[in-house]
Amino acid sequence: MSNKSYNLSKSYKVKDIQGGETKVMKKFLTIALSTAMAFSMFASVAFGAEKELTTQDKYDALTKAGIFEGFKDGTAGLDQNMTRAQFAKVVAKLLSLEDDAATATSKYVDVKANNWAAPFIGSVSKAGLMEGSKNQKGQVAFDFNGNVTVEQMAKVLVIALKLEVPATAENGASAWAKGYVDAAVKAGLIPANANFKAAATREQLVIAAYTASVEIEKAKVSYEVKVVDANNIQVTFSDAKDKPESFKLEKALEANKENTVTVKRANGQEKTLKFTWTITAATKVESVKADNLKEILVTFDGEVDAKTAGAKENYDIKNKDESIKSVTVADDKKSALILLDEGDASTLTNQKEATLKVSNVYNSDKSKTLSAEVKFTPVDVKTPEVKEVVGLGTKAFKVVFSEPVKKAGIYATNNFKVDGKTIVATVEYKYPNIAIVTTDLAVGDHKLTVSNVEDFSGLKVIPLEKEFKVAVDTEAPQIVSAKTNDLKEVTLEFNETVKSVSKAYHNVTANGGTITEISDNKVTVTFANPMNFNENTIFVEGVTDYSGNSANREVKVTPTLDTERPTVAKAELKQDDTSKYHKLVIELSKSVDKDSAETAKNYTLKKSDGKAASAVGLNADGHPVLKPVYDASKKTVTIDLASKLDEATYTLEVNSIKDTAYVPNTMLPFTTTVSASVVKENGISRVWVNESSSNNEAYVYVQYKKPVNSDSARDTAKYTIAGQKLASGAYIDLVTADTVRITTPKTVDGKAVALKGTLTATLIQDANGDYIVGKDNYILSKEIGESTIALDTDSVKATSQEKLELKFDGKITSVDRTDFIVTVGATEATYKTYKPTAASISSDGSTISLEFKDSAKLPADMSTATISTISTNTQDGFGSKIAVISKAKVTDNIAPEIDGGLTVKSVTGATYYEISFTATEGLVNHNTANLNTLFTVKIGDKEATVGKDQVVVDGNKVTIYATPAKDVDQKVFSVVFDGAANARVKAITDNSGENALKGFNEAVVK
Repeated sequence: MSNKSYNLSKSYKVKDIQGGETKVMKKFLTIALSTAMAFSMFASVAFGAEKELTTQDKYDALTKAGIFEGFKDGTAGLDQNMTRAQFAKVVAKLLSLEDDAATATSKYVDVKANNWAAPFIGSVSKAGLMEGSKNQKGQVAFDFNGNVTVEQMAKVLVIALKLEVPATAENGASAWAKGYVDAAVKAGLIPANANFKAAATREQLVIAAYTASVEIEKAKVSYEVKVVDANNIQVTFSDAKDKPESFKLEKALEANKENTVTVKRANGQEKTLKFTWTITAATKVESVKADNLKEILVTFDGEVDAKTAGAKENYDIKNKDESIKSVTVADDKKSALILLDEGDASTLTNQKEATLKVSNVYNSDKSKTLSAEVKFTPVDVKTPEVKEVVGLGTKAFKVVFSEPVKKAGIYATNNFKVDGKTIVATVEYKYPNIAIVTTDLAVGDHKLTVSNVEDFSGLKVIPLEKEFKVAVDTEAPQIVSAKTNDLKEVTLEFNETVKSVSKAYHNVTANGGTITEISDNKVTVTFANPMNFNENTIFVEGVTDYSGNSANREVKVTPTLDTERPTVAKAELKQDDTSKYHKLVIELSKSVDKDSAETAKNYTLKKSDGKAASAVGLNADGHPVLKPVYDASKKTVTIDLASKLDEATYTLEVNSIKDTAYVPNTMLPFTTTVSASVVKENGISRVWVNESSSNNEAYVYVQYKKPVNSDSARDTAKYTIAGQKLASGAYIDLVTADTVRITTPKTVDGKAVALKGTLTATLIQDANGDYIVGKDNYILSKEIGESTIALDTDSVKATSQEKLELKFDGKITSVDRTDFIVTVGATEATYKTYKPTAASISSDGSTISLEFKDSAKLPADMSTATISTISTNTQDGFGSKIAVISKAKVTDNIAPEIDGGLTVKSVTGATYYEISFTATEGLVNHNTANLNTLFTVKIGDKEATVGKDQVVVDGNKVTIYATPAKDVDQKVFSVVFDGAANARVKAITDNSGENALKGFNEAVVK
């Protein structure tokens, strides 16, 4: 049988089983597919029958399944020939094909609408299993009363079952049918000794149809689905249980809804899966919204970890000064409400877009860390309301507003009227939305009217009456619950609003606490001395309510220790805006101990080959030289590398950092990769003008250094030329992702329009919607230059003897290496020229790299090198060519290195040795006294002595005077030069003083 799948039956259904992401994604949602057979009467054959079935048994099973049908007199007529109509019905029923009478009546002249077989003839014809033939009149007829031969039956069933058909076969069938018959015989559909060209009997059809039905049942494929995440699933099919298949989905799954997904299996079969992905743990930030200017509601698509979701340091409003007071996680753990501080500086701007950064929030099973940057627009259009009024005995009442309100209106007692009368009272403001009004009240029902209290957008409360009850209160507040935060803080919740607490301590009076906050019915106490690990008794004295009831209370509590280790949430390499030096910025998951965060050995930066990265700010082991700086407010560590890194991907290792818990948790060793890239200043790359000679139009092209937002960059009001607004009638087109073309008249009312000077563009957004910042913040400026692309003359540098880089003020799209020539030499008499063998363009188009291979290799000493153009075929996408270059200075960034091996000379009877080598260019020593510390010399298997002043640099030759140890075999001489240390201190450099001699490890046998 073929290994192809049979996707013929539609009788199965999917059974849904709930699941979701679990820890470390090791457990997944499992979807079970019902494997119950539609034709249960075939089970004995499919799974091994106890006795061999007769043809009559098979006929009865097919009849019961509605596939086969006997004659009106009740007989099976198994010995009679089978008509094409009867065969069409059996095939259609066997394969569960949909009835299609319309196809039959439209396609075949002899099939009428009232023909009992029309639905089946149409379905098998549409499926490509059976077809008619032309009659004597040239019309296509199905010949439904005609006979079906055995070989015809074989072909239809072989195609239907997708069996493998051999290219050649030897049997008694017609030439066209030999392969089909061979496949049918091997599948047990027809006997090998049948007369294949004869008309098939109904008995032969019963045997073949029954066998085919069993194979179809076997081919029904069940499956189990494991949801990796919203975009990826893993499916185990019943016909390949040991080989699960993974699929990346084009459309993300919807949580807690039935999803229909069509996948293409490895065997080429398409399979439609239906399942419900039921999740409880959150996978993402669903939305961010602000209905007022002091609160931000963050909604997740599932449950989150209450501790990390409630940590205010895990939220940041980008590009804003707002500070966060608190974060409250909802009881269902699916949302968090951020409350901003009370001050005006911490107020959102109504109907102005802001961005909230969410980081380090775990989902409920901690299988995923949720991070996102979500843009939202605060919209405060709803007036504040009095949500609740609560009588606090007969001496005060509490007013709760529907949103945060300003304290100015709260403090004015005439804004509160009880039973229609102004009251004599004092009012306390409890930010964000509570007023405690102290005044004498009679027992019973009252009505409160509040006016002139406004929210932070200036909307005032509607003065509606709100009913409340006043009753006598004779009992002091009772503790309802106690919740600890590690060992030094506890929050006590009472059964009513607390006015004051005079004292708090744990276990003994010596362990006194400070009342850090009273918020309605919650009191927070911090202790200088930590609580015990086991059960503690918290004592609070003088707990007083607004009726004057006071009492001492106590509660027992076992602290919940902070056992969560700190982790690295994010690490990246950034460049300083001024120096362009790189720095490592490491964002941590929680607050950590400052000393451990600023310990240099806890950080290691390595290259991709595992060796320590090379930077002025790193030592030979890849640890920082400068002390790391920890910012507790941002939970970040910044490491200044004091130089530019090469553009590459590096490995960062972090370990041994401790958090601030009473019993510190230490970070497990952490490794990640960080990429160093050359940061380009945002802004305008270049501006040039093309004037039309045929009409009164000029084109001013403005090329930005990054793709821009079309609407933002096409606003004519944002541009000036030479301090003047664009001329009337000017318009702007976005011609590429980063370039706009300003079409402007050359003259207006007979006056020339300025096309020279400085062009400015203000408040231009990039493709992500962020404003592009230049040297003058949001005002970008650039002198209008020539249409040619100019070289940044300070950017030309030789990075090796095989590579030279040039940076231009535009974006090159096509480079011709033959445009360039390099000249080296101090005078014309000493000039040597070098032509590049290849050229390439950087990904941003601004830099051309020229290669000099083999005989064209550049000299190591490029101190006198210049570059010029022979021609100017190199150009950008607008056809603008590069400007002529004439002897532009080349910066020599080629580090000298050893050229050849070591030379050893014995001096004074082998008392000491002169070991020398030559470098690729002339050298200068800047620290003669300590040069010996950079060299490790071995003679034989023991380290030799190299004293101070015993390393001599003379031009491109270095000589080391080494005294061997006693009793050594003085045959092998080796020298190791510490290039990393030399790069930091630059003790031996080339003549420029900038390029340090590279490290080496050489040996010679004398």
